[in-house]
Amino acid sequence: MDKNGRRNFLRASAALALAGSPIRSAFSQEKFDLLIKNADVLDPSQNLRGRRDIGIRFGRIAALEREISAERGLRVLDAGGRLTTPGLIDLHAHVYPYGSAIGIPADELPPYQATTTAVSAGDAGANNFAAFRRHVAGHSRTRLYAFVHIANMGLAGFPVPELFNIGYADVGVAARAVAENADMVIGVKVRMSENVVDKHGLEPLKRALAACEAAGGGAKVMCHIGGVQTRELMSQILDMLRPGDVLTHAYSGAPNNAGQGTNIVQDGKLLPAALAAKRRGVVFDVGHGGGSFDYTMAEPAIAQGAPPDTISSDIHVFSGNTPGMPYLTWVMSKFLNLGFTLEQVVAMATVNPARVIGRLPKLGTLELGAPGDVSILELVEGPVRFVDTRKNERQGKAHLRPYQTVVAGVSFGRPYNAPFSVR
Repeated sequence: MDKNGRRNFLRASAALALAGSPIRSAFSQEKFDLLIKNADVLDPSQNLRGRRDIGIRFGRIAALEREISAERGLRVLDAGGRLTTPGLIDLHAHVYPYGSAIGIPADELPPYQATTTAVSAGDAGANNFAAFRRHVAGHSRTRLYAFVHIANMGLAGFPVPELFNIGYADVGVAARAVAENADMVIGVKVRMSENVVDKHGLEPLKRALAACEAAGGGAKVMCHIGGVQTRELMSQILDMLRPGDVLTHAYSGAPNNAGQGTNIVQDGKLLPAALAAKRRGVVFDVGHGGGSFDYTMAEPAIAQGAPPDTISSDIHVFSGNTPGMPYLTWVMSKFLNLGFTLEQVVAMATVNPARVIGRLPKLGTLELGAPGDVSILELVEGPVRFVDTRKNERQGKAHLRPYQTVVAGVSFGRPYNAPFSVR
């Protein structure tokens, strides 16, 4: 037998052996690790709404079809006709327990807000980000990303303001933390309210922007507002933000230290600088929290051309105990009852924040090959009362309630995975 003949013989023998092996048989059966049946799928990224079955294999969406036999699922989750979306993404959360003074473990949140991905909004600065990465993100089932705080200790000192001493805003170390962790760090967080930065004006924002520029890679600023020092300063802040930067707490009604309203709506009118920022691509993020969402700010801002791009919770150990209940699905419900469609509200908690994150292909969708992250929700119709963080009340006709959450093809709770593993 010549060399080519021997090579062909070996190839044929190997193929025959593989065809009869358990490994080959498992693949040929095309079993899904998890099959979600009877889902009312809403995926804004594909303009898709309708009854579908979802097959997940190896942590990825492997099938999205009108009917998939239950026999093809190693585990089957019956959605029971409930609203089923790409995994919900919380762009502004505080999920650094034990290292930040306000953080909640991300894996405690899915029963309350069905989140599969959360972004730590400045919990850690350069000095303590490594601990967040190694000991929190590395042990969380929830997908975690982060903004590094411009203050090198992050929020470890809360409630003591982190930027009364501007020396904590070290551009060099912040830039290094962003660049060295570019796989999970989106950019730099800065809090610009007067009760955090005192009389330092634009300087903290300037340093956050400088750190992003030095880090490179398209790093973004997440700028927290609410009660800035002067009315003029609010417009100056808006003018400095670049396309892709995130304005969080966009609809805050919190006053400054003198009790003045200094946010994007002043005397009932949207600031021209806010409209200009919106038009050039600054991302308007809700960041509800325990003190940062005011209906009397949101309603005129939306009516005058500045609706939100992303809906986020700003959930933390203090905001979670407030009457406004800023769990992501509850905040989404508030906007559903402000006149946004279900499709718009879901987009603002899936594909839109995924674009801001920009780290994982197809995050925020149910396209084939996307991460196997799915949120199953109940759309509960009936009278409902909402309250903002300034004690303003609104009545609604429906709200969203979490039912089940799946990350990388593994559900929180039943059906349990065996071996139990995620990523």
